[in-house]
Amino acid sequence: MINRRTVLSSGALAALSASTSLEALAQNRKDSVVLGMTLEPPGLDPTAGAASAIAEVVQYNIFETLTKINADGSVTPLLAESWEVSPDLKTYTFKLRKGVKFQNGEPFNAAAVKFSFDRAGGDKSTNKDKRTFAEMSTQVVDDSTVVVLRKEIDPDFLFVLGQATAIIVEPKSVDTNATKPIGTGPYKLDAWNKGASVVLGKWDGYRNAAAIKIKKATFRFIGDPAAQVAALLAGDVDGFQRVTQRAVPQFKGNPQFQVIVAGSRAKTILAINNKKKPLDDVRVRRAIAAAIDRKAVIEGAVDGYGVPIGSHYVPGALGYVDTTGINPFNPEKAKALLKEAGVTTPLELNLLLPPVPYARQGGEVITSQLAKIGIVAKTQNVEWAQWLSGVYANKNYDLTIISHVEPFDLANFAKPGYYWNYESPKFNELFKKINNTPREADRAKLLGEAQKLLAEDSVHAFLFQPQWITIGHKNLKGLWKDMPVFVNDLSALSW
Repeated sequence: MINRRTVLSSGALAALSASTSLEALAQNRKDSVVLGMTLEPPGLDPTAGAASAIAEVVQYNIFETLTKINADGSVTPLLAESWEVSPDLKTYTFKLRKGVKFQNGEPFNAAAVKFSFDRAGGDKSTNKDKRTFAEMSTQVVDDSTVVVLRKEIDPDFLFVLGQATAIIVEPKSVDTNATKPIGTGPYKLDAWNKGASVVLGKWDGYRNAAAIKIKKATFRFIGDPAAQVAALLAGDVDGFQRVTQRAVPQFKGNPQFQVIVAGSRAKTILAINNKKKPLDDVRVRRAIAAAIDRKAVIEGAVDGYGVPIGSHYVPGALGYVDTTGINPFNPEKAKALLKEAGVTTPLELNLLLPPVPYARQGGEVITSQLAKIGIVAKTQNVEWAQWLSGVYANKNYDLTIISHVEPFDLANFAKPGYYWNYESPKFNELFKKINNTPREADRAKLLGEAQKLLAEDSVHAFLFQPQWITIGHKNLKGLWKDMPVFVNDLSALSW
């Protein structure tokens, strides 16, 4: 019988035998790079959509932020040279870099910062972090000084300002940033070949252009796992973040490549629409969670490259507690919970699966597990645009498998109208305490309480913390060793 591993192996070997040597390709391409991506972004404006693929192309490359998040999770200056924080942790004064210009020649200054933040929090904003920007105000002191006033404490605010939703935009170009992005970064858009690739070229007007080693970067969109392997082995792609885990055995012993297994702050979940009947009953949600063997899902979805989680939080984060014991794998208990809730089986639910391999492969495992307790999960494969409109925007689903990649996103459970329809005054109050607790030890304790509450409410069936695989040519320097956020920082790359 032909299986996925057989297809990957045979396709990859064929590609290798037909390819030019990787070493020769690298030698001929000292100032350019080709990077693989699983998903094509729906647009190039990270303030207009929730897809992480947008930031993977433009963040720190075309668009910049006041702060920069590094591979180790630390935060350093970018468009802001320095900052001061008031004793009550609610007022931030930023000193901005002078002499910086946008790619259309307009000056970067405090007015641009205020415009960007006001726009992000405005009534017409489509920014997925709109709530963060709406609860703060920005004041211009002079061209190179800006003050941000917050209503509530956010211990991670400087990190938030380094994320793609906090990019500084040029006011005259905002309406076309999705297709013609204009930023202050070291690269500009050269071409977007829909369905195939995005090409960025080094911008000679960048303030530190001499330090940028890569002159041309091409992002190729390759969704099929076998094609990802073949492209790497053929030398068509120099590096691939979050490549299929099933590629690892073919590269680990190959001296032409580097294989990086990176930790993450991502949470892969079986998301549940908490307002759909009978999913509005916590006993039904607990039954779904109890039906799922996380270890089997991790093996089937990501070839074992994951760590089980019991809440929307991962090992290594401040205040992490192990909540996997709150809803453990127990099919008999799951059946009893459904009976207690008055559910007549078979219960039919739709399960929408976006195109990423972990969702499609994990969906097969979860469908089988749910069937054993009398739940018929009718799977529907959807493209990314369909998922964003149908699930994320219109909440038209029962179940879906998705990985939330933002490091600090517990706030989503306090957002009214968020796509999973969870509303809990108790959680909202707890989250408010977390944001207004300055002592780290006290905040860690509250974060533990929040994790337990989400697990007890069985908001979702929490599955695993993924471990991301990056494979690159051995001579490509600067690939991130960890991924606190999803970016391809081209300024760090060189041969």
